[in-house]
Order: sequence, then structure tokens, then C-alpha cells
Amino acid sequence: MTDDDFLLDESQIAPPRTVRIDFDDGSFALRSPVALRPYARCIGEWIERWARETPEALAFAERDESGEGWRRLDYRALRQAVGAVAQALLDLKLPEGKPIAILSDNSIDHAVLMLAAMHIGRTACSLSSAYSRMAKDPSRLHGMLQALQPALIYASDAKVYGGALAGCGVEAVAVFSRNADAHAGALPVAQFLEASETPAVMQAYQAVLPDTHAKYLLTSGSTGKPKVVINTHRMLCANQQMMTQTWRFLTQEKPVLVDWLPWSHTFGANHNLNMVLCHGGALYIDEGRPAPGLIEKTVRNLREVKPTLLFNVPRGFDMLLPFFETDDALAAEVFSRLRLAFYAAAALAPSTWQRLEAVAKRVRPERPLWLTTSWGATETSPAITSAHWKLDGAGCIGAPLPGLELKFVPNGQKLEMRVKGVSVFPGYRHAPRETAEAFDEEGYYRIGDAGYLTDAGRPERGVVFNGRVAEDFKLSSGTWVSVGTLRVKLVSMLAPHAQDVVLTGHDSDEIGMLVFAAPQAAPQALAARIADVLRALRDEGAGSSQCPTRALVLTEAPSLDAGEITDKGYINQRAVLTRRAADVARLHAGAHHDLQVIRPRD
Repeated sequence: MTDDDFLLDESQIAPPRTVRIDFDDGSFALRSPVALRPYARCIGEWIERWARETPEALAFAERDESGEGWRRLDYRALRQAVGAVAQALLDLKLPEGKPIAILSDNSIDHAVLMLAAMHIGRTACSLSSAYSRMAKDPSRLHGMLQALQPALIYASDAKVYGGALAGCGVEAVAVFSRNADAHAGALPVAQFLEASETPAVMQAYQAVLPDTHAKYLLTSGSTGKPKVVINTHRMLCANQQMMTQTWRFLTQEKPVLVDWLPWSHTFGANHNLNMVLCHGGALYIDEGRPAPGLIEKTVRNLREVKPTLLFNVPRGFDMLLPFFETDDALAAEVFSRLRLAFYAAAALAPSTWQRLEAVAKRVRPERPLWLTTSWGATETSPAITSAHWKLDGAGCIGAPLPGLELKFVPNGQKLEMRVKGVSVFPGYRHAPRETAEAFDEEGYYRIGDAGYLTDAGRPERGVVFNGRVAEDFKLSSGTWVSVGTLRVKLVSMLAPHAQDVVLTGHDSDEIGMLVFAAPQAAPQALAARIADVLRALRDEGAGSSQCPTRALVLTEAPSLDAGEITDKGYINQRAVLTRRAADVARLHAGAHHDLQVIRPRD
């Protein structure tokens, strides 16, 4: 079956159908005409189902201690482990209303503890391991723990993570998979796994309601201070049902993933992990990352497993492409079972899209690769839209999923998008003011993104993402700069030399850009490429809102501690501009003798 045949087969993919509703004030809404079908009561129903129906099917795998083989857990063993750990949690008689905090990277122990907590109605909260393992200053982690006030804190290794807990000011049971004896009073996970399950576990499981808090996730902080987002079982289960009704093939072939995306973020946890669990699939936990020295591990795992679905952020695809482009045998193996390649969390540069398509056409010409995306947020658990048809390129984020309504409200030069539906969160934990501000008077969640219809007369053709409303700024001429659109264009033109760019010029005469170099970029080659791009934009007659006139390559990589970058590689534009105000001032000072400021090549 070719890509086109697959996408046109209604038993495999739902056909694109969207209804538009126009309002008197100039706003309008989109919704699917398809009703949302019943969905699971709670996450635990998926575990119970597959342990009963396919007990020997693989659920999780992770590299063993040797790094050569895999530690595997089938659904029978997963259910047994979840039951034992759930019993251990009940035996601890932890204070009610306090979550389970998890500090370390994705792992089988992480998954079991998270699922065990949710199985008995406790709330799990996975925090980015970067705050405790990589950050030089643990104060941000301490602030998060003080806000959460967890009853129990877990991490993989006391020798790696224990130091970050010192002085956190939170009284909680500490649990580690390794070296628990190195942390005063800590318990080993092995002790939890040895607990004997009693009927109390299933009694607690039966008491879990759809609106029970399943998870707390912290926002990335891309628009300000991180907030604790409530994710209920209803939200998570309904969102997977929406995807099931759209990607119908999921009920016919169990997904197999190789995935590094952290469970501290909604993409990796609620979209990918939950999709595997909902359909009884297999998740190979990737210890690699889109970073030098780690991407090679991802390549090895992809080659060995040959996944059916490939999820990643744009930076991840950018770092995988050189391997695929220089090794046809590798690409052919990795792509051999792929149903699709899916990007989210940031905009994909057109050059990346074209390179992925070129690789696929070369190694499997009879079956082009389906490149697709979705759009959503931590507060929407996560998917709001899905592009479940063939796209010609990056930009379109799809159309609303069943059970959701997407509203477009005029806001300045853009259409602000707002969403309402069963998978939208009830609010931020212990933050009534922020919760009230997040919703408009009609109950729509103000997501802060902008978009417009691909074809105003055919809403089923989807929505084009148009950046964040708050990121745009005006030049001194009063001309608006669409930051999201221009940034993607520039990153594509500068590929593969630049990792990302941050646009400057608020209330200035001209646009500038701060450039983060790609790890492999040669400084002279990057500077020359920037100068050529600036000249090309000038010569093609781009207006002031589309034509940067100057650039500065930053010598310091984006700082995780300062919130300039997330562990998914997403740049926080506002944080960069604030922290590097001196660089912005230097860029716009207009001193032509400053040799570090790059201008169009003459």
C-alpha cells in the first residue's frame, strides 16, 4: 500500500471533515462533525486490559547495564510490578493530596512508579531531570518541589540526584533505584517491587474517577513562570480516544516506538507513552538525545528496533538527517516499518521537511514517508488538531479532533486561537488567579497561539500555525513583525549552520537576530552564510518586517538554568531577550566598526 493509498483508506485514517461556525463579532470556530466515542475511565484500564488480553506482549524495554541488550517488561510483568508498587505506596500511608514527584529520566522504574501511583488515585509529577542532574544551581528545582509539596520523591540514583535534594525544604519519602543507602532515610525501589499486592489495590483502583488528578505537569515557561498544570484521567483518556478515531490504524497494528522525549513534557508522556499504553504497543526507551555524543545512541536504537512510528522535535530530526543522508543502508532499515514521521513542540523548517522526504524517496521509492504533525499544549493533554492527510510541506497543523472546538478571535494583525472541549484542563494547581486568566468569558482556553485557515472556503484543509501572539512586536514604523513565521524561514535558510535564532527590534527601525550556532558549525562558514542570507532577503525586496539587517552570533549556548532552552531543545525567545539585553543593545547600536555584528554581504 502506497502512502497515498494509506491516507485515502478510511479504515486506516479518518477523512478530513471540519465544520465552520461564524459569529457576529467576526470570530469563528471549527469543530469536527464526528462525535467523540466512549473512552476509558482511567489510565489504569489500559494496563488491566492488556495484562488480561495480551500478557506476553512487550510493553517496555530499556538498555540493560551492559548497554548491549535490553531489559524487557511484558504486560503481565508490568501489571504485577504496578500492583506491587501500588501496594507499597498504600502501605506508606502517604498524606492525601500530595503528589509523587519523579526527578530522573525515562526508565522502566519511572514508568512503573508513575503508573502505580495513578492506578490507586495518586497524582504523579515528573520533573525534568535537567533541573537536578544538569543544572548548576538547584534553586529552580527546590522552588518546584516547594510548590508541589510531594509526599514522595523518586530518582534513579542517589549518588547522581541526591545532592540536588539537599536543602530543598520539603519533607518527603525519598526513593531510589540505585544507591539508596547513600541518602539518609531513603528507600530502595527493589523493596517496593517485593510488596505483595492485597485487595486494597483494586479497591483504590475502582475508586478512581475520570476527574481524579492523574498527573501534574509543569509548563516549560516559554511564556513566563512555570505553572503546575492539572491533568485528569478524563483529559488523558479522552485525548487518546480522539487520536484513535483519527489514526484508525492504531486499532489494527500495535505501535512500536523508540522514544527519548521526556515524560516531564506532554509530548513524550501524554501523547507518545499514552498512545502505546492505550493500544497495547511497545515503547523502547531511548537513552539518546538530539545532542552531540548522544544522537549516536538514538541512531543505534532506531536501527535495531525499526519502529513503526517516529516522533521527534524538529531539532531531533535535524540531528538524525546527516546519518540518514550519508548511509542509505541505515536509512532503509530505520524507515522499513515506519508508518509516519511526526514532529511537534516547535515549527519544522521547510529545509528539514524536504530533506526527510528526499531520504525516504531514495531508500523506499515505492512507499513515500508520511510526514505529519499535530498541535496542542500541556493544558490540552495535548493534541487539539491533527493533520491526518497528506501535506505538501511544513506549516499546517491540521484540523480539530473530535470532541474539541477551536475558536479564532481577531487580535491585532492575527487570529488568536482558543480551545474548548473534554480534554482541556480544569485549571492550574493552587492558582485561582492564573486559572481565571487562562479562560475567556465563554470558557475557551486562551492558548496564546495564532493561526489562520489554509483555505478560507475549505476548513477541512486545516489551520496554518502563525506563531505566538505575545512574541510579535512592532518596529518603530508601526509595522508588525511575525516572529514565528520569520524565525522558521531564517532557521531553514541558515541550515545546517545555525541551531536557532531569536529576533530583535522591538520599537527599533530594523530587525536584528541573535544566532545560536549549531554544534558542528564552523564560525567562518556560519558568518558567511548569515551575510549571504541577509543579502538575499534584501535583494529580493523583502519588506522591513521580513528582512533582518544585522546579526550577532552568540558565543554562549542557551542556558537551561536561566530558562533560555528546554530539554526538548525549544528556545524561549523572551528569556533570551531578557538575559541578553546587552547583546540586543549592541546589535542595534549602529556602530559599523563592530566587527562581530554581521551585515548583508556586499
